[in-house]
Amino acid sequence: MAVTSEATTVWTGTLFEGSGDVALDSSGLATFPVNWKARAEGEANTTNPEELLAAAHSACFSMALSLALAEAGNPPESIQTTAAVTFEAGRGVLGSHLLVSARVPGVTEEEFEAFAEDAKNTCPISQALTGIPITIEAELA
Repeated sequence: MAVTSEATTVWTGTLFEGSGDVALDSSGLATFPVNWKARAEGEANTTNPEELLAAAHSACFSMALSLALAEAGNPPESIQTTAAVTFEAGRGVLGSHLLVSARVPGVTEEEFEAFAEDAKNTCPISQALTGIPITIEAELA
């Protein structure tokens, strides 16, 4: 069964002076302010498309890694993933860097790194991001 997820942004004004709100329509969990300054320079309490992309990437990767570990008979106790998506005005999204730490009993550091690399490549969001470099640092907690 396919699931379609939706979010809506309402934007007013020009790119540089305007602003908007992005709503998570499917879950109804939140609405976030968004503007150019947050995207180009960073701004507290305001998000940007790259932060939302980082949220999607970190969640997707964590789920893919959890599945791979469990299917191999090594269910994780916990996985913490940070995705850092870099944007530069005029150049676009430059890459996504995954930093993952996990508790996985019975798995060596080398085995964990191999599972993490595989999850990086098979996670659907990583696959959607094939136009940018995706790097990873993985370690057991």
